[in-house]
Amino acid sequence: MNVPALRSPNAALVLDLLRTAGETGISRLELAERTGLTPQAVSKITARLRSEGLATEAGHRASTGGKPRTVLRLVPTAGYAVGVHLDRDELTTLLTDLAGTVVARRTRALDLGAGAGPVLDAVAEEVRGLLTAGTAARAAGPEVGRDARAAGLASAPAPAPVLGVGVAMPGPLDHRAGVPGRVTGFPEWEGHPVREELARRLGLPVVLDKDTNAAALGLAVRPAAPGSFAYVHLGTGLGAGLVLGGAPLRGDRTGAGELGHQTVQLDGPPCGCGGRGCLEVLCLAAVARGDDAGAARILGAGAANVVRLLDIDEVLLGGRLVLAAPEVFAGGVREVLAGLGLTAPVRVAGERDAVAEGAAWLILAPVFGT
Repeated sequence: MNVPALRSPNAALVLDLLRTAGETGISRLELAERTGLTPQAVSKITARLRSEGLATEAGHRASTGGKPRTVLRLVPTAGYAVGVHLDRDELTTLLTDLAGTVVARRTRALDLGAGAGPVLDAVAEEVRGLLTAGTAARAAGPEVGRDARAAGLASAPAPAPVLGVGVAMPGPLDHRAGVPGRVTGFPEWEGHPVREELARRLGLPVVLDKDTNAAALGLAVRPAAPGSFAYVHLGTGLGAGLVLGGAPLRGDRTGAGELGHQTVQLDGPPCGCGGRGCLEVLCLAAVARGDDAGAARILGAGAANVVRLLDIDEVLLGGRLVLAAPEVFAGGVREVLAGLGLTAPVRVAGERDAVAEGAAWLILAPVFGT
């Protein structure tokens, strides 16, 4: 797929406006007004997008004078991306179209400690199964395809290209090099060439990032996303994805957001990272003894530190433990922030597949210049 947006910032800008406009679409005049490009430039870009199958006409809109304006929209089925959430005990793979809509999903139990070879074999197997099932469902016709989609196996039309595979896993990791760091509890993953090995196995471009960064990216590309926020994820571990000015903050060594290993109790219990009294070990211990309210207060202390340090607009919560008791965790974090005079809103925003969907956006975001 020769995506013009990948080689032209202006085309990416136009394509992103088509994406955010949704099914209602947007006219060329509106595109020119919102991009600052000339109408002639917009016409050339949209003609190229249409010829590549990325945009199409979506009807007409009444004009204040002259002929009705032609409305254009994105063609979501022009391309697809795979998102992979490689968690400590579970593997989720899904397929999204260009708009980020999930069209297929697979999940299986997994032990991250089984070793890089077996784990990456499982990832490759699941991705191939995801794509093969979609091709078979398409060839079988609409009725079979609909049944397969309901079972979470079907994917998009086979001729449409898969742009790549985004993989999200626990950090820390080196996003640029595509290798994990010393993952808490799984030090054997340190320095393993995950991106390189998966790209070789799958024959597709692969991008690797932390689970929290991926989820934050997926939330940041939504039209109503706050400009600056922290996505705090409590699941098999604890971490944060940070977005400042609409862009993910990874840090110079791509290690930003390791909220779980912030020390909050100097004489606290030992943590797998080598420290003591880390936010992660205290939160997980509270959950293990059935004290979700206590875990929420501990999480609130960490969130408060992030709000004070970065002056963010909002705190978004996610992860399987949060989703198991959303009101308890959101209420507990709000209570801690309010008690400290901090006004940043707190809400649960991470759905079940927030990390896997965000992983797909690791592939899609460059298409739209985001």
